[in-house]
Amino acid sequence: MGVRVLEAGVHRVVLEAPLAPNRNHRSTAFGGSVAALATLAGWALVHLGVRSEGLSAQTVIQRSSIRYDAPVHAAFRASCGPVGEREWDRFVRAVTKRGRGRVGVPVTVESEGAAAATFEGAYVALRGAGGPEAG
Repeated sequence: MGVRVLEAGVHRVVLEAPLAPNRNHRSTAFGGSVAALATLAGWALVHLGVRSEGLSAQTVIQRSSIRYDAPVHAAFRASCGPVGEREWDRFVRAVTKRGRGRVGVPVTVESEGAAAATFEGAYVALRGAGGPEAG
């Protein structure tokens, strides 16, 4: 996909992908690439936030939805964050107390300065689930 990290922190994540390796038969971005970039941006925001809280948990996506607003004819960016303070605090308390928490992350995908897609992902953090994020 050729993903580049433009910004990655606990309050904001911005990822970018070029059109060429993500092009479909109509010479626009493949919808799966747009969805994958949005999914990864949301995951990164939650993963970095979980780490900043000192939690040892694995982050996974539980469900998602995407609305494609316009065809993508050039490089595209997925940006998200921050999660609302109340929602984030509830999420952290759930992971701390029950070992599992879920948080929603909206992601905007833009190309050439215009909205191209709107994504909403529900991410789950699982404490003690094993894997590379649990250590």
